[in-house]
Amino acid sequence: MIVNDSLFSIRVLNFSGNFCSDKKPAAVNWIEGRGKSVVCEAIIKEEVVRKVLKTNVANLVELNMLKNLTGSAMAGALGGFNAHASNIVTAVYIATGQDPAQNVESSHCITMMEAVNGGKDLHISVTMPSIEVKIYTIET
Repeated sequence: MIVNDSLFSIRVLNFSGNFCSDKKPAAVNWIEGRGKSVVCEAIIKEEVVRKVLKTNVANLVELNMLKNLTGSAMAGALGGFNAHASNIVTAVYIATGQDPAQNVESSHCITMMEAVNGGKDLHISVTMPSIEVKIYTIET
């Protein structure tokens, strides 16, 4: 694109074909990742599930399968097989000075749950393949 005006002339070059899909949900970010890829997992003991979460392991596993996995798939979700990862990502971005608009692709997430240890305890994992963050450097 060339802009000509009596005051100035500018030539703008675009080096991006938008394949990076910056700030847009895209399968390429889910598949290839973009920024940092993170996997978090934990085992939550049966007693904690029962006393703190007021439910049982089997119910949580079923809920995750029906809501996060099946429900998201039926809705055509693109990387949104989770329970509100975008809320957490946005809060962390605002608190740490990141660009909150990057939550679009940074919130791509899948939450998995399974019963372990004879069905007593809950194994939960969260996979986030494209968390975009700024890196700060200090020059001396």
